[in-house]
Amino acid sequence: MSFKINKHLNADAQEGSVPDTTGGESAATPKVPEEIMESNETNPTAEMAVETESNIETAVETASVVDMEVKEPVDEKIVTAHDDFDWSVDKRNVTSYSAAETAKYDEVYDNTFKQINDGEMIMATIESLTKTDAVVNIGFKSDGLISLNEFRDMPGGVKVGDIVEVMVVEKEDRAGNLNLSRKSARTTRAWEKIVDVHKTGEIVTGTVTHKTKGGLIVDVFGMETFLPGSQIDVKPVTDYDQFVGKTMEFKVVKINEAIKNAVVSHKALIESDIEAQRAEIMGKLEKGQVLEGTIKNITDFGAFLDLGGLDGLLYITDISWGRINHPTEVLKMDQKINVVVLDFDDDKKRISLGLKQLTPHPWDTLTESLKEGEIVKGKVVNIEDYGAFLEIMPGVEGLVHVSEITWANTPINAKEFFNLNDEYEAKVVTLDKETRKMSLSIKQMTEDPWSTIEVSFPEGSKHNGVVKNITPYGVFVELTTGIGGMIHISDLSWLKRFNNPNEYTKVGNDIDVVIMNIDKEGRKLQLGHKQIEEDPWNTLETAFPVGSEHEGTVVKKDDKGAIVQLPYGLEGFAPARHLAKEDGKSVGIDEVAKFLVIEFDRNDKRIVLSHARLWEAVIEEEKQAVIKEKKADFEQTKKAVKTLQGKVEKSTLGDLSALADIKAKLDSNAADEAASAEEPKGE
Repeated sequence: MSFKINKHLNADAQEGSVPDTTGGESAATPKVPEEIMESNETNPTAEMAVETESNIETAVETASVVDMEVKEPVDEKIVTAHDDFDWSVDKRNVTSYSAAETAKYDEVYDNTFKQINDGEMIMATIESLTKTDAVVNIGFKSDGLISLNEFRDMPGGVKVGDIVEVMVVEKEDRAGNLNLSRKSARTTRAWEKIVDVHKTGEIVTGTVTHKTKGGLIVDVFGMETFLPGSQIDVKPVTDYDQFVGKTMEFKVVKINEAIKNAVVSHKALIESDIEAQRAEIMGKLEKGQVLEGTIKNITDFGAFLDLGGLDGLLYITDISWGRINHPTEVLKMDQKINVVVLDFDDDKKRISLGLKQLTPHPWDTLTESLKEGEIVKGKVVNIEDYGAFLEIMPGVEGLVHVSEITWANTPINAKEFFNLNDEYEAKVVTLDKETRKMSLSIKQMTEDPWSTIEVSFPEGSKHNGVVKNITPYGVFVELTTGIGGMIHISDLSWLKRFNNPNEYTKVGNDIDVVIMNIDKEGRKLQLGHKQIEEDPWNTLETAFPVGSEHEGTVVKKDDKGAIVQLPYGLEGFAPARHLAKEDGKSVGIDEVAKFLVIEFDRNDKRIVLSHARLWEAVIEEEKQAVIKEKKADFEQTKKAVKTLQGKVEKSTLGDLSALADIKAKLDSNAADEAASAEEPKGE
C-alpha cells in the first residue's frame, strides 16, 4: 500500500513539474517552511531531502486515514526523490519527444477531427434545437447553426438525432463560427438531378408553387424551375391560377449552367403522346379513307380537325360543292363530322381532308332537261373583270361574259353592272357536262334591237341619252337598253376645244345627240352633240372679221400662247409673241385686254388674235404721220427752188449760198425718207 502511495506521489510530482514562465512558484510544487528554507540556503541537497521527507509524512498520514482496514503493519521502503525521477525532464519542466513520437501523437490528435473544405457536402447530425436554429454536428472541432426555416420541407419537422446533408459554406466566418446550409445542399443536389434528367430525357414530377410573369414556377427536387405559359398545354391557356398547387409531370427542356436555371414543359409530354398517336394513325392512313374528326379551329381559308391525336386541314374549297364566303356558313366549333382523306404527307405530317367529296358532284346529277337554249335562274356568286358567275344550283355555275350582258357595243365593267347575291334570269348558250362548263347570256333574253336599228334610230334623228363612260377621245352614250354610240371629243361643241371630255360632261348626265352614222355590222353608232344646233361659224365671220377689235379674257396660257374668251362664247388663240404689252410685259391669265383679229378660218373653226398689233399700229401711224409731214415739206421746198431758179438769171455768191442751204435741206429730207422706208413693219 505504501508503494502505491509513493508511486502516486512521484507521478504527481512529475505531472506538476511545469515550468513557471512568470517567475513565480509552481502550482504543483509543495511549499517548504521558511525556517527550513533559511537553514538550508547554502545546501540545496539538504533542502530537497527535507521537502521529500515532509511529503512522505503527509502521504503516510493520508494513507492511514484512507486505508482504515489495514491492521497489520507492513514493512515499507522509504523512497527518495531520485528513485522515480524522470531525468528526461529538463530544468524548465518541458518533455522532449522524438520525431517518430511527435508524428504518432499528431496523427492521433488529427484523427479525432474531420478535415472539411468550403463548398463540401457532408452528412450531419442534429444535436439540439433552439427556438430559431438547429445545432448541427459534422465531426468538426466546433458545431454549426442552421436556421429552422431550412427544414420546413421535412415531414413532421426536424428532430434531435436526424441525419441531414448540409453544405459547408465557410469553415470559419468573421466571428470564427462554422457556417453551414441545408438549403444550399438541397439546391446543389437538385441541380445535379435536373442536369442528369435533362441529359437522359427522364420525366420528373414537380409542384406548381405560384404564378409569375409569362408562366408558372415549379418546384422540382426542391429547386424552382420556370414553366412558360406556352409550354403548359397544347391548347392556349389564359388562366394560370388553375394550375397553382397542382402536382404534375414535366420534362426538362432547357438548362443554363451559368445561372443554374432550368425550363420545364408539360406540353412536351402531351405532344409526345400525341406524336405516338399520330404515328399510329399515319401508319393506317389511305387516300379515300373516311374518318371522323372534331372541328378545333376555323380560319378564313378552312378548318382544322382533330382526328384523334392528329390534325387535318379541310380547305374552304373542299367544304361544299357550292361557293361559300367563309367556313362558318357550314361548320361550327367542336362539331363532329365525317371527312374523306384526299392526300397526306408522312414527312410533314400534313393531311388534306374533304367534306364535299362524300356527296356526288352536282354536275353528275344534272337533269336531262337542262340543255342549250333553256332559261335558267341563278345567283351571282363571283364577279370578275371578264364577267360574272351565276350559281344555277349548289356546285353548278355558268359564266355570263361581258359581251353577253347587253346588246350595246359600248364597253361594260362587270363589277359595276353586277352585285353579289343578285339574281338574274339567263339563257343557256353552251353546255359541256364533261368539262363542267356553261356559258349564259342575259342580253339574249330580249330581241336584238340592232336588227331594226334603221327604223328605231335613223340617221339625222335627235335623241336623248345617258353618259355611260368617258374616254380621252370621246363620250359613250346609251340611248336605250342595248343601243348606244360614241360622241367624238370634236363633236361636243362648235366654239370650244376640250383637252378631255370630262371638262364638258360627267358619267350619269343626260345629253342630247344626233345620229350621224350607223354601222349595223359593227353594231356602232356615230353620235354628235354640237350638231343639235346650227354651225355658228357661218355667221361669226361677219361679227369677227380680220382687223376687227374685241375685248377678251385670257382663260388658259402656256409657252405657245393663250386661249382668249371672246363674246358669244367664242374662243380665240393668241400666239405668245402677240401677248406682249407696250410696257414690255405680257397679258396674264384672267386679265381682260383688247385683241385684234388677225386671222379667221371658218373651215378649221379657228380665230387668231393679237394684242401687240394694237399698240404697234398706233406707233406705226405716228411714224407715217411724221414721214408724210416731212414729205410735204420736201415737195414744198422743191417747188420753191424751181420757182426761184426760173426768176434768177445769174447766180451771185449770196444766191449760191442760199442754194447750198436749200440743197442741204433737200438732202436731209431724202435721207429721212430712205430711213423710214428701211424700218420693218409689224405683222
